[in-house]
Amino acid sequence: MRAARLIKMVLLLQSRPSMTGAELARELEVSERTVTRDALALSEAGVPVYADRGRAGGYRLIGGYRTRLTGLGRDEAEALFLSGLPGALRDMGLEDAASAARLKVSAALLPSLRNAPESAARRFHLDAPGWYQEPKTPELLPVLAEAVWDDRRVRATYRRRDTEVERRLEPYGLVLKAGVWYLCARAEDTLRVYRIDRFSSVEADGERFERDEDFELAAFWQERAAQFARSILRAEAVLRVSEDGAGRLPYVTDRAAAEEALAAAGPPDTRGRVTLTLPVESLDVAYGQLLSLGPEVEVLGPPELRDRFARAAAALRDLYR
Repeated sequence: MRAARLIKMVLLLQSRPSMTGAELARELEVSERTVTRDALALSEAGVPVYADRGRAGGYRLIGGYRTRLTGLGRDEAEALFLSGLPGALRDMGLEDAASAARLKVSAALLPSLRNAPESAARRFHLDAPGWYQEPKTPELLPVLAEAVWDDRRVRATYRRRDTEVERRLEPYGLVLKAGVWYLCARAEDTLRVYRIDRFSSVEADGERFERDEDFELAAFWQERAAQFARSILRAEAVLRVSEDGAGRLPYVTDRAAAEEALAAAGPPDTRGRVTLTLPVESLDVAYGQLLSLGPEVEVLGPPELRDRFARAAAALRDLYR
């Protein structure tokens, strides 16, 4: 533990002109007294750490000292590619590895480039969760993340509706979609997708599996996401929409379904409205989505959905009379 801390201290001093004892203590998560002892230990080991006394003092490396301890380990290099997702790294238990990787890269950069990480952080930030929801980190995510990195099989219990099933899984990859974590895993020679918050237990069995080298997580997820979006569109609504309603339709319903329906629609009528058939998840969902378009959409069918809109229109008329 102390050896890792001493290396981190050298890298910190190498990446900056100087640091105060308080700054080092904060970065290393130790007391300033420990920083003083560590600086003395490094000096005795031949690392030229110089301590400036006084209120504006601090610690710095002298003589252009450069450490050779900047080689990235495998876990650090992998974590570095995810360093734009601090929340996701923390959830998977990789925050320390990513921090060490960024520090090593900073130490290896030319002095003129050492502010690059701060410059990028001021300009770009990825906020993965959707609006109006407080994402919760699945308790079993770190266990699954470790199994994914190590290509190790796991035994898992998964909640499916009102029952629980046991599965032996080969975890291939993790996906964070709108604040929800998913596991892509092989079970019984079939690749499937599981919501991680529905696992009630996960235990690594210690066995490694042979990963399919042709598997590409991004392509697999894109294909399954498209299949899922299609699978939940089990009903249809016949609509007559205005030009403004047609422009807004893809933003209130499934985008791909709306765009295909609009492309297949016939020419507009004399009032500029087009008639189309829109696949929807259910009539209840369609009611909530299409109601936001107000008078820009007229529901022609099914009859029960049209009647529901007629009752809503009457209620609004009475309310605003």
